[in-house]
Amino acid sequence: MKAVLIVFNTALTDKVEYMIDKLNIRGFTQWDGLQGRGSVDGDPHYGTHTWPEINTSTLCIVEDDKVDILLEKIQKIDEIDKRVGIRAFVWNIERMY
Repeated sequence: MKAVLIVFNTALTDKVEYMIDKLNIRGFTQWDGLQGRGSVDGDPHYGTHTWPEINTSTLCIVEDDKVDILLEKIQKIDEIDKRVGIRAFVWNIERMY
């Protein structure tokens, strides 16, 4: 099993939720109203007058064989408009209850 943390501009929420549903990823946890900025490029998302964008993140625990498919879908969303912003981070789940 892998943990996949997807951090994205809140404007992409519908696309991310649709993608998760289509990949039959049942469980996830979502956080809204996140602030931050990317490590490479893109505008800050601070929810302020100057930088009004805001982020959401979704954490999914998925089977190993779904990780590459999920990352490909995320990359396709990102390629539509890189200025909006979406990233995914993957790590191993060693134990789960």
